[in-house]
Amino acid sequence: MNEFFIALGQQHFLQMALLSGLLASVGCGLVGTFVVVKRITFLAGGIAHSVLAGMGAAAYYGFDPLMGALVAAVVSALLIGWIHLNWRTQEDTLIGALWAIGMAVGLLFISRTPGYNTNLVSYLFGNILLVPIRDLWFMGVLDLLLLVVVVLFFRQFLAVIFDEESARLRGVPVTFFYLLLLCLIAVTVVLMIHVVGLILVIALLTLPAAIAGHYVHSLGGMMVIATLLGGVFTTGGLALSYGPDLPAGPTIILLAGGTYVLSVLLNRLLMQHRVRRSLGA
Repeated sequence: MNEFFIALGQQHFLQMALLSGLLASVGCGLVGTFVVVKRITFLAGGIAHSVLAGMGAAAYYGFDPLMGALVAAVVSALLIGWIHLNWRTQEDTLIGALWAIGMAVGLLFISRTPGYNTNLVSYLFGNILLVPIRDLWFMGVLDLLLLVVVVLFFRQFLAVIFDEESARLRGVPVTFFYLLLLCLIAVTVVLMIHVVGLILVIALLTLPAAIAGHYVHSLGGMMVIATLLGGVFTTGGLALSYGPDLPAGPTIILLAGGTYVLSVLLNRLLMQHRVRRSLGA
C-alpha cells in the first residue's frame, strides 16, 4: 500500500488512473442511488451490455469508441425504457435479448476491425491504468452533465422514483423523466467503462449506493456517501492491486463487494441489537 502512494507522487499514469476513478465515483453516487432505490439494476445491466455494439461499430468506421458507446447507451436506454413501459409481460426476455444482441454485434465488429481488437476488448474488463487525458476531459464533461440534470430535476426524479401515480396526478411528466433517468444511467455506464469495464460496471454502479442505503435514508445523503465510497473503492482498489500487479478493475469490485457483505452483516447485527433493546425496555 505504501509503495502505491510513493509511486503516485512520481508516476503520471497512476495520477491519471486515480483521477479517472474519482470522476467515475461521481456517477456512482448520483445515478447509482437512483438505480438502487428504484430497483432497476436489471434495466441498467441491459443498457451497459448493449454499449459494446456502439463501441465496435464506431471503431470499425473510424470514430472514437467512447462516442460510439455514448450513442449506443442512450439508444439502448430509450429502447429499454419503451420495452418497460409497453411490454411488461415480456420485459425480462426482451431486455435479455437486447443485452445479448448488443454484446454479439459488438464482438462481430471488433473481430472485423484490424488493429483495434486489443483496445476494444480491454473495455470489457476496464483498463484504468491507461486512460488518456482526452478521455478524462470527456469524463469530466459527462460528470458535469449528470450533476446539472440531477440538480435541476431532483424533485421530479424523487416523485417518479417513490410514487409515480401521485406524480402523474400532480402533472409531472412521468414517462419523460423515467426515460431521462435511463439516459443518465447510460451516461454513467460510459463514464465507468475505463475504470472497471462493461462486465463489472453494474457492480460499481450499485454497490456504493446499496451500502449507503444501510445507514442513510435520504436520497441526497445516499448520493453523498455513495460518491465518497466510490472514491474510496477506486483508490483502495488501485492501491491494493499495484504491489502484486493485479488487474485494477476486478480488485476495485472485490473491495466494494467485500465491504457490501460486511455492511449487510453489520446492519443485521445492529437491527437485532435494536430489537433486543426495545424488547428489554
